Amino acid sequence: MPAGAKVRSDAAVALPRDAFAMGARRREKTLPGHARAHNRTLVLQTLLDEGPCSRADIARATMLTRVTVSELVAELLGEGLVVELGTRDAARPGKPATLLDLAHEGFDVVALDLSEPQRFRGAVVRLDGTVVERLERAIGDATGDAALAHAIELGRALVARSARTVLGVGVGTPGIVDAEGVVHQAPNLGWHELPLRDRLADELALPVHVANDANIALLAELTSSGAETLLVVRIGLGVGAGIAVAGVPVRGDRSAAGEIGHVTIGTDGGPRCGCGREGCLEAWLAAPRLRAAIEQAGPGERERVLEEAGRRLGIAVAPIVGAIDVRRIVMSGPEELLAGTLLEATAATLRERTLDEGDGLLVDMTSHGDDVVVRGAALLVRAGELGVS
Repeated sequence: MPAGAKVRSDAAVALPRDAFAMGARRREKTLPGHARAHNRTLVLQTLLDEGPCSRADIARATMLTRVTVSELVAELLGEGLVVELGTRDAARPGKPATLLDLAHEGFDVVALDLSEPQRFRGAVVRLDGTVVERLERAIGDATGDAALAHAIELGRALVARSARTVLGVGVGTPGIVDAEGVVHQAPNLGWHELPLRDRLADELALPVHVANDANIALLAELTSSGAETLLVVRIGLGVGAGIAVAGVPVRGDRSAAGEIGHVTIGTDGGPRCGCGREGCLEAWLAAPRLRAAIEQAGPGERERVLEEAGRRLGIAVAPIVGAIDVRRIVMSGPEELLAGTLLEATAATLRERTLDEGDGLLVDMTSHGDDVVVRGAALLVRAGELGVS
């Protein structure tokens, strides 16, 4: 077995096609009809986790029979998802083993980030998460069908940039998004009950996977951080949060878990929000609102505006910290606004309003920078199309 290989039993369940169960490799009963798909996922996941392996290595790591592994490998080789690399240097007498690996050079993923003000961003991403092409599309104040047209054109341009087979398209968008890729509400883009997944799939002729941008950022952070309970706050065109408990992202009954942007913060009023109410968190913290507040405040007032915004964020997040006992909060958004004063004010407010003793709660910026949503969107496709995390 390769070093560090994880032993899996045939009773372990494959990751669901809904990638918001990824990050948790739960062990549940598998129905007989799901066994082949489940075993196929085990083979792919082992190659992803361990790198080049022989058929015998895979059988030992997954606890599948060698016959089952050989049949699955033959199927995956035929589909071009797995490649043979040649023989391993023989360390013992006998026929050297042939090494297998995922066909990293055979496939790309297209990822779209629709969460930033006045522009959509996208990338071509390899199966291992490497970003190989980036594109931006200025959208101005476009909403409704005009904004959708920009997303379609950006997707087309990125597909054209790929020299490989495109496995699928992942999309991170603001708003409440259900498991079918329907955007129920994204007020800042003027989208209501928009079947975004189906519209993009029809236009691009590819599998499409759509989720809320904060939830997609959460996928990227879960994969890279190793944390099991995690809160990711995403600030862009709006404000949202991705929440994971015991490694499992939380969607909620209405697919609206983490929609903190329209929680009213305090009883002292505040800026009028796009939803019509006063004092919503988004009215204080959405990137366009924050930049406008700094500009209106005048010289020397920038730090005061950022500190107040950070304090409001801390007030909003404190009950979540108390409810799920999260110890790490990751901030994602414009670093020039969030890093420094705002982040420090958020952390200080959280420590004042929770049972933190000063050394247990960590608030920091994402390590993925501007790529956090596109990396998460690529993971969404990889989970949805291959079943691997």
